[in-house]
Amino acid sequence: MKMAFRGGIHPPQLKEFTKDKPIETMPLPNKVFVFLANHAGNPSKLIVSPGDEVKTGQIIGVPDGYISSYVHSPLTGRVVEVKKIFHPVLGRPMDAVVIERISEDQDQWMRLDTSGDFERMTREEILDLVRRAGVVGLGGAMFPTHVKLSPPPEKKVDTLIINGAECESVLTIDHRLMLERAEEILLGILIMMKVLKVEKAMLGIEDNKRDAYEHLKRVFKGYPVELKLLKTKYPQGAEKQLIYTLTGRRVPRGGLPMDVGVIVQNVGTCVAVKEAVIDGKPLVERGLTVSGDGVREPKNLMVRIGTPVSEVLEYCGGIDEKTEKVLLGGPMTGISITDLSIPILKGTSGITALLPRETGVQKPCIRCSRCVIACPMNLQPYLLYLLATKRRYDDAVNEGLMDCIECGSCSYVCPSKIEHVRHIKLAKNVYRATRRG
Repeated sequence: MKMAFRGGIHPPQLKEFTKDKPIETMPLPNKVFVFLANHAGNPSKLIVSPGDEVKTGQIIGVPDGYISSYVHSPLTGRVVEVKKIFHPVLGRPMDAVVIERISEDQDQWMRLDTSGDFERMTREEILDLVRRAGVVGLGGAMFPTHVKLSPPPEKKVDTLIINGAECESVLTIDHRLMLERAEEILLGILIMMKVLKVEKAMLGIEDNKRDAYEHLKRVFKGYPVELKLLKTKYPQGAEKQLIYTLTGRRVPRGGLPMDVGVIVQNVGTCVAVKEAVIDGKPLVERGLTVSGDGVREPKNLMVRIGTPVSEVLEYCGGIDEKTEKVLLGGPMTGISITDLSIPILKGTSGITALLPRETGVQKPCIRCSRCVIACPMNLQPYLLYLLATKRRYDDAVNEGLMDCIECGSCSYVCPSKIEHVRHIKLAKNVYRATRRG
C-alpha cells in the first residue's frame, strides 16, 4: 500500500552508485578522534587521561545530565591527548579524545554484562543496557535512545514507528541494512516494543527499495510489525511526515511524536539496540554510505566512530581532484566540510563528494510560491527568509521558524536560487542565543 504526505519534492535519487553494494567493514584506523559531544544534549564527562590504555568498548566519557550519553573507545590502544577539534554539527571546537592503536592485530573488546535473553529481562534492565552502550539515534539527530524510550507517564505511547524510508538522495546504508541484517532489525524492534509496552509497530519503506520490502515481509512474517510501502518522495523520512503518512496523526506545533502516542526510531538504531541488549556491544561503529560523483569507488561501510573522513575516502579510492563539495550526510541535508580530518560521529550516515554543478546566481525573491507548495511543514519559506534577513526573529518565530525541519525542499525548487535553509538555521541559532542570554 502506497501512502503519501502533503508537499515534498522529487530530487534525483543517485542511489545507483551503491544500492547493490554489500556493506564492507573498513580496516581499523591507527588513530581515532572521539568527540565527547557524540550525541544530543550535554557532552560526556571525560574519565580517562593521556597515557591510559583502553580496550575497544571501554567507557571514556560518562553522561553529564539526563540528556547525555556514554562514549566508548572505538579502538584498543592508548589515549594520546584530549584536544579541541571543530565539531561539524555544533559549529565550534569541542573536546575530542585522541586514541592511538597499540598494535595492528589487537582489538580486545570490553563488552557489557548481559544474559542476551531480553524476553526474561525487565524493562529497567533493558534500558540500562541501552544507556550504558551509548546508543543514540543513528538517523542523524543522535538523541540518546534510552531517553527516547522513556516517555513520561502522562504520554501514552501506543505505536512504535521504524523509519526505513531513507529518502535522502545518494544514501543507501539503511537499504543495505534491511537486506543484510533484517533479523537484527526485527530483534531491535521487539526489544523496544517490550520497553514501550506497545503491541503495534510499523516500518515505513519507500517503494524504490522493493527488494528490501519483500525481504522484510518474509523475515517479519508472524510478528506484530506491519510493513508499509511508501511513495518515493522527499522528505518522506522526516519524523512528522512519516508519522502523518503512516497513522494520520499530526504532531502539534512545537510538540513531539510522543504527544500523539508515537515513538520513531531508525533501522540502524534497531540494530544498535539489538547489539547492546543481546550481544553486550557498545556503540563504537556505525554503517554509512560513501558516494557521489566525486568518489572514485563508492561503498557502503561499517566504520569505527572517530575515524577521520580523509581515511574513509582514501579507502574508497579517494575523490576526484575536481570535487567541489564534501558533505557529512546526503546532498539535501548534509553538512559541508572543508577539513577532511574531521572524524566520523555516531550520527554520520554518509559522506558525499560532489563535482561542480551549474547552480546559477541568487536573485531577489519573485514571490512565485514554489517554496510554499514544496514545504512539507505548511510554512512560507520565502517569508521566513525575508524576516530572517531583516533580523525580525520574533516575527519569524510567530510564522513557524522553529517548526522548519531544514529539509531543503524550498531551496531545491527556488528559481531565484535563494538559500532559505542557511538563513533559517542562522535565525534559529540567533533566536536561541538571545533567549538563553
